[in-house]
Amino acid sequence: MELDLEHEHADRAYPILASLVMPRPIALVTTLGADGVINAAPFSFFNVLGAEPPIVAIAPGDRDDGTPKDTARNIRMHREFVVNLVDESIAEAMNRCAASLPYGTSELAHAGLTPLASTSIRTPRLAEAPVSLECAEWGTLQIGGNRVVIGLVRRVHLRDEFWDAPRRRIRPENLQLIGRMASPNGYCRTRDRFDLPRPD
Repeated sequence: MELDLEHEHADRAYPILASLVMPRPIALVTTLGADGVINAAPFSFFNVLGAEPPIVAIAPGDRDDGTPKDTARNIRMHREFVVNLVDESIAEAMNRCAASLPYGTSELAHAGLTPLASTSIRTPRLAEAPVSLECAEWGTLQIGGNRVVIGLVRRVHLRDEFWDAPRRRIRPENLQLIGRMASPNGYCRTRDRFDLPRPD
């Protein structure tokens, strides 16, 4: 079977790719609107892309009418955002943030989430998130109908139980993040893990 995403199956690219490339990490992104209202929106077209400098990328699309989503508008305005990672305890709240609310309406009250001050940027992070990454926009790429925002990670906030101070490493076994699976409603837990040592 071969699927032609340039022609015959071009209109099915999203459900095809979203059902193949999985699990995908979830970024619950907070941004600030022009009036200071905090926006929160989940994105699974997201990942960490490098460490020197530390960068992440998110891909906020457009609304059905072709206008940019609030996240993209707010990043363009303030050039900063916070990636809040999603564990099982805030999965429902994350899902509520996916609701289409009018511009200027904060998802936080709708989802029962609490803002916390960031330290290097104005945009708040989420108190309930297990990990938050404060990001400054490095740049935004427009590739056809895709918008890819690249953020420089300035600060990482995480719960104490995730940090092994003597070894200066994360304790991944304590971090119960969820992942995005097949479109439209699939998710997974990350409890079932195994080690596969790299060859010498």
